[in-house]
Amino acid sequence: MKRLLILLVACALATSACAAQSSLWGVQATPTPRTPTATVPATETAIPTITFTPLPTGTNTLVPAEPVPTQTLVQVFTPQPKEEPILYYAQSGDNLEALAKRFSVASSEITSPRDIPQTGLIEAGILLIIPDRIDEEQKTPNIQIMPDSEVIFSASASKFDVAGYIANAGGYLSSYKQWITTSGTTSGTDVLTKLTRDNSANPRLLLALLEYESGWVFGQPPNIFREKYPLGFQIQDDDQGLHKQLQWAMNQLYAGYYGWRAGTLTEIEFPDGEKLRLSPDLNAGTVALQYFFSRQRNRAEWERILDPNSPTGFMAYYNEMFGDPWAFAATVEPLFPPINIQPPLVLPFERGVQWNYTSGPHGAWDREGPLAAVDFAPPSDHKGCDVSFTWVTASAAGRIVRSDEGVVVIDLDGDGDEQTGWALLYLHIAKEGRVPAGTRVEVNDRLGHASCEGGISTGRHIHFARKYNGEWILADGALPFTLSGWTVHAGAKPYQGTLTRGARTVTADPYGQSWSVILREENE
Repeated sequence: MKRLLILLVACALATSACAAQSSLWGVQATPTPRTPTATVPATETAIPTITFTPLPTGTNTLVPAEPVPTQTLVQVFTPQPKEEPILYYAQSGDNLEALAKRFSVASSEITSPRDIPQTGLIEAGILLIIPDRIDEEQKTPNIQIMPDSEVIFSASASKFDVAGYIANAGGYLSSYKQWITTSGTTSGTDVLTKLTRDNSANPRLLLALLEYESGWVFGQPPNIFREKYPLGFQIQDDDQGLHKQLQWAMNQLYAGYYGWRAGTLTEIEFPDGEKLRLSPDLNAGTVALQYFFSRQRNRAEWERILDPNSPTGFMAYYNEMFGDPWAFAATVEPLFPPINIQPPLVLPFERGVQWNYTSGPHGAWDREGPLAAVDFAPPSDHKGCDVSFTWVTASAAGRIVRSDEGVVVIDLDGDGDEQTGWALLYLHIAKEGRVPAGTRVEVNDRLGHASCEGGISTGRHIHFARKYNGEWILADGALPFTLSGWTVHAGAKPYQGTLTRGARTVTADPYGQSWSVILREENE
């Protein structure tokens, strides 16, 4: 066995490739995204100027893969690895803990000819040797169909003209309007633009899902149900309307995407109760789609929709609307460089003032979003939403690229693009005294005052989160949120958790109890 393992490693290093197993769809899978063949757009995505031709409506008959003989287990509780290990090449965003969960092995069982970090991100392309413990017949296809950068709002979509695309498509969405409490009567274009920006989701993907599910972009909804519920989500009557449908869709996509990043999602469950293990060598973008379509379709229909060879599958629609997603990805990926650590950040308030750590890791924008945000509340002798007189300050130097509706975003690399490099999101910053967009700020510069503006809130506080290249960075993930030496740790549930620095611990508490008090000291 040892001789065989050495031979496998030597072969892999010499050829820099490995043989892929056949997927359900009979397509050879690769451990890293395929090289795009479509022409990479020079600048913006072209706006359609011709009539959209509906795709064929015929069905595609799938041929199931050959059954793999079941191996006899040596132990009752722990599946034994097959004799040949998996040769896996790390993908951008991988970390050891998440990989171990995805492959159902211990972290110590993952080896490599090169040194691999026990914490933090693993450099993309590094060969990892992993015991093979997952049943071939009980996992999803392993072909990657959607790059990560086409799920999140990455730089590939920075110049995409959402309004122009919708207007030229001329479908139901172009004339749709909806009443929203915070903005009144709002166009469908504005609803989609704001939601994708706030949630950092790729607008191309949401447009493709709308067209695939309801025909809203180039045509008309096929029935009353799809007019009210364009993405098919209905639990109660007030789930109707574009705003709630899009927010639900983004939450499902992100449950898949960030659950895969963290290693907390390893299987999908269909509405009929059938479960399927996620192939461990998928990328986060593909898992996002696999999870999304599993929410409302049983396995047979799910397989047809995600079959990249099907003329009625989702990817056929996406490619006809926008072209090859891997061509866009080639301009911005990998999303994470070989060595990536959080830049130095200080607590987001002035020295010598006590604040309260009111919420541990929770949704970056929506409550059900990735656990990337934490909350701090200023000192006060009463509850409520009146504006605090205490200042919120810049945790790092950069340029203010957004300042509206309770939001302030600092672009740390200063290029003016929120989708590139590190960006810090502050939410619930009052309009009065808020720093204007375009301002260059240094560490400790004043940004504004905590309030309830810009979202659902029952008391003045700030909601604080990080992004890198458009991807929310999980607060207690491979790149932990650290502020003035205090490190964020998640609790058993969202909004729970602690801050630790050395032997000191501050515990999140929504009522501002004494154990949640945190002071930024004069020398910080």
